[in-house]
Amino acid sequence: MMNFEHDRVVFTTNLESPLVATAIHSGHQVREELAGMLEISEANRLREEDPFTDRWTMLGGSRIVVNVSRFEVDLNRTRENAVYIRPEDAWGLHVWKSRPKLRLIEGSLRFYDSFYEKTRNLFDTLISRHGYFLVLDLHSYNHRRSGPDGPADDAKANPEVNIGTGNLDRVRWGATVDGLMHDLSNFDYLGRKLDVRENVKFRGGHFSRWISETFGDAGCTIAIEFKKFFMDEWSGRPDELQLAAIAQALMAAIPGLMKNSAAAAKSV
Repeated sequence: MMNFEHDRVVFTTNLESPLVATAIHSGHQVREELAGMLEISEANRLREEDPFTDRWTMLGGSRIVVNVSRFEVDLNRTRENAVYIRPEDAWGLHVWKSRPKLRLIEGSLRFYDSFYEKTRNLFDTLISRHGYFLVLDLHSYNHRRSGPDGPADDAKANPEVNIGTGNLDRVRWGATVDGLMHDLSNFDYLGRKLDVRENVKFRGGHFSRWISETFGDAGCTIAIEFKKFFMDEWSGRPDELQLAAIAQALMAAIPGLMKNSAAAAKSV
């Protein structure tokens, strides 16, 4: 196992496993030269980021944890849309006091390019070792947008666990996805079962699309979005018991996930 750590992104590489767990929206850092230009408050930034998802990446394979805020550069969007400029780029939020100069935007895009280059190198290496790789792209999403004291969004349209498969070959990787959903749905989650559904709220973003387009049948990416029932999305306070239980649910699903993905990879 090799570790490469930088203050902005952490790659923990285990080449003995084809599994990679990523938390590309978990970060909150913004470059010092940009921080004073932000109009958006730190609390509003945090609410739209995916805090604590980095804790769920410790699943036995490689880990990619991004410490940079999506409000500096969003790695789950195309390069031309990765820096939020206008409010419509960021759910109507006013991110900047004034538009950043081109050199500052280019600095953020250099980080974007470096991330994708390092990630490509890791995936190429895993393909050479295993013939394929499997990515769990971990995210979270808000469900109390009417305010801290307002009602939660309709549970029918907001599953606790959204499995995004819009960017993978469902025919080839179907057993892998179905097995993961079965294991998460049947896990004893603090005495109850989790609400796990596919492609209800999200289908996966640019990162999983890029993997599919770049690596084809050799890469399987499952985007997993957890509703923020494990924290107070307005204050940012986590529920440590639920954070740990989610980590346990993911870990319990790994044996079946690896067995099914390996079988799918051999079927080509």
